[in-house]
Amino acid sequence: MNLLSSTSIFSFFTIISRILGYLRDILIAIFLGASIFADAFFVAFRLPNTFRRLFAEGTFNAAFIPSYTSVNFSSKKKGKIFADDVLSFLFFTLLFLVTLAEIFTPFLVYLIAPGFIEDEIKFNLAIEFTRITFPFLLFVSLSSFFSGILNSNNKFAAAAAAPIILNIVLIISIIISYLYGFDIAQQLSYGVTLAGIIQLIFLIYVTFNFYKPKIKLKLKITKEIKFFFKKLIPSIFSSGVTQVNILVGTIIASFQSGAVSYLYYADRVYQINLAIAGIAVGTVSLPVLTKAFRSKNFLKVSDIQNKSIELSLLFSVPASCGLIIASKEIINGLFGYGSFSMKDVEMTSNALVFFGYGVIAFALIKILANFFFARGNTKTPFYISSFIVFLNIIISVSFFNNVGFIIIPIATSISTWIGVFIYFYLLKKSNFLLIKNKLFYNSLKIFISTAIMSLALIFTLTKYANYLVYNYMFKSVYLLIIVGIVVTIYLISCYLFGLLKIKNYRTN
Repeated sequence: MNLLSSTSIFSFFTIISRILGYLRDILIAIFLGASIFADAFFVAFRLPNTFRRLFAEGTFNAAFIPSYTSVNFSSKKKGKIFADDVLSFLFFTLLFLVTLAEIFTPFLVYLIAPGFIEDEIKFNLAIEFTRITFPFLLFVSLSSFFSGILNSNNKFAAAAAAPIILNIVLIISIIISYLYGFDIAQQLSYGVTLAGIIQLIFLIYVTFNFYKPKIKLKLKITKEIKFFFKKLIPSIFSSGVTQVNILVGTIIASFQSGAVSYLYYADRVYQINLAIAGIAVGTVSLPVLTKAFRSKNFLKVSDIQNKSIELSLLFSVPASCGLIIASKEIINGLFGYGSFSMKDVEMTSNALVFFGYGVIAFALIKILANFFFARGNTKTPFYISSFIVFLNIIISVSFFNNVGFIIIPIATSISTWIGVFIYFYLLKKSNFLLIKNKLFYNSLKIFISTAIMSLALIFTLTKYANYLVYNYMFKSVYLLIIVGIVVTIYLISCYLFGLLKIKNYRTN
């Protein structure tokens, strides 16, 4: 298998999904802006969507793939039984959790948006929308199980393409609501759950070639099932630390009007890079890394680890610089229309700058956690992630009254960078990571290419500044042209440095 080509396939569908996601969010910004309806919907969508990211974006795989690969390696029949047992436990557990959430929705909304209690209308809207969207958690979590089966067989395309369904359904919901005068926020909530159902059906159909699902009414707790669920909870928290931090940020931001929406829109922008530099690379590398550990091929393990870090830096370093330099132009070009005012652009772009400083760390932390997950160690990442979240909360709460919501992206970036340094220290101390000289040289080439790209970006932003202002109708077109130019310059520079050779990322 080749890390670069597999990551490219995964990334292609992910980019398509994120582009449609941007179109969806542009439409939401136009019709809802940063209103109480937008805040209420984003809170209602935040919890199931956080679980979607926690389960679907590599976190479920962190526990499932090593366990499933190990059992399946010894016997295909045992692998099928293990998968059926996991599916059955997941189904009934999630059904119970969704039922509880539907009953205690007001309490749940209060937990994730305590600031809403001061606005009765906003609080009630959030309760209504949360009750509609929460079943999405059941369907998307089950979808992640089938994605795990596919990824274990080195099939990444369908799992990466599945989230496209959510964005298509939500875009259609907005258009239909606008044409027929329906409540847009409410119809978006219904669209979330409908998309979850369609996505699950799609993945079941695609997975049929590798696994035929069977839900058992009589649950049997085997040794393998105990081991899997013992690993699952810590892996969800540790691999999804960025998403947990965002959820914490939403809770704190609910005390400031419009802040939930500002953070949501900023989060949407930097997540496209995280999906490639962290999630795609991590998802693709984990199965081969796990198999290398199972076969005790430690030379191959070291090779995969170095290539994973390099590939993550290749995507995340230029993205980080781009977001820091052009945050205002990006937010203005994507969302600066209709109900989304100049003030909203300013506040959201401020948040994006500080998220930009953490992009490299957000990506690396997913890669580094895999180095423990592949060994079956979920405790160490869990402890590190717990510290990261604790540090994030302390910083955010301590400075929120003085600084406002902007402390949330600052705290998220600082705490995640500290987590990255802790990972590197522990990996080196345990001799779990051997950094090769080639990684240092290639990292230097990546930084040089990024510097060239950044200079080109500053020049083009200055040259076309008059076409990127808030009131210019075609600003998004100029933004896309500028992005296309600087990305091309970066890729050419990387190619000339020899960073894009397919053979460099082969794992066999």
